[in-house]
Amino acid sequence: MTIGHSVLLRTRNVRTKVVETIKTYVLRSVTFFLPVVLYGCETWSLTLREEKKLRVFENVVLKRIFGLRRDEVTEEWRRLHNEELNDLYSSPNMVWVIKSRRMRWAGHVARMGEKRGGV
Repeated sequence: MTIGHSVLLRTRNVRTKVVETIKTYVLRSVTFFLPVVLYGCETWSLTLREEKKLRVFENVVLKRIFGLRRDEVTEEWRRLHNEELNDLYSSPNMVWVIKSRRMRWAGHVARMGEKRGGV
């Protein structure tokens, strides 16, 4: 009985470490690629086509980060669907981040007034 309990505790620690490792990997990956992709996005004017390309790029990166999942019913490995990626990632998508940064930047420009740029 005690041997089974100690094995259970060991596997629980391993499972916790794996989950923490995945969370750390996701955080590190997003921390590196997001600023690079979004550099200067405050001045971009996005078309719907470019928004779609950004969403596709983000999903490709997230699929590479999260990898494959084992299907509970068929026991086969499969790719994650976009809805599953959104549930796992739980952060706003890049297009929303770009639009919010553009609005924030427009607010800064509007508050500058004539004093800053004028003579």
